[in-house]
Amino acid sequence: MLMAPANPASVPTAPEGAAPLEGRTVLDARDISRALTRISHEILERNKGLDDLVLLGIPTRGVHLASRVGERIAKVEGAPVPVGTLDITMYRDDLRRHPTRGPHHTEMPPGGVDGKVVVLVDDVLFSGRTVRAALDAMNDLGRPSTVRLAVLIDRGHRELPIRADHVGKNLPSARTERVMVRLEESDGYDEVRIAPMADEPTGPRKGATA
Repeated sequence: MLMAPANPASVPTAPEGAAPLEGRTVLDARDISRALTRISHEILERNKGLDDLVLLGIPTRGVHLASRVGERIAKVEGAPVPVGTLDITMYRDDLRRHPTRGPHHTEMPPGGVDGKVVVLVDDVLFSGRTVRAALDAMNDLGRPSTVRLAVLIDRGHRELPIRADHVGKNLPSARTERVMVRLEESDGYDEVRIAPMADEPTGPRKGATA
């Protein structure tokens, strides 16, 4: 059975002395760790092991989450799972409104995605438009046998008929709220916070258009 880290000291927390943030914390570092452990276990059960399994993280924080899920799966199975990244920048339907959006790097694991069971990994699922862009991007790279979706947060408000197969936390929210995901790899600590739009601090994105 997959286990969360046992040593509390190893779980990153918000830096001491940091300015207080508006809104409220909905997941702390331990909650995120437990959610990713559960998602990893669900992926293995659904796939019945590692056969043809590939994880693709959607930049930026989806890449970090895919890596963590891959590490957990590898510990259980005793073998690595292919993990890659999928840049969706040029496939987004809001590119005209955000022309300065910089591209990220796409990195396909050895063997590609043809005939594979691909699990897309992202941090927040909102409108579904990010996932649609990811599906369009993947069509140019290969033809998987199956595509599934794993997200840390599902905040609702779907605009397209897209749902996640694996969810860390369902978080009902208003459109006037922001869901901010912070991860150790990019922000120095792990946290998910929700706040009114006007209270959102500068820095980490999240949850407006995913």
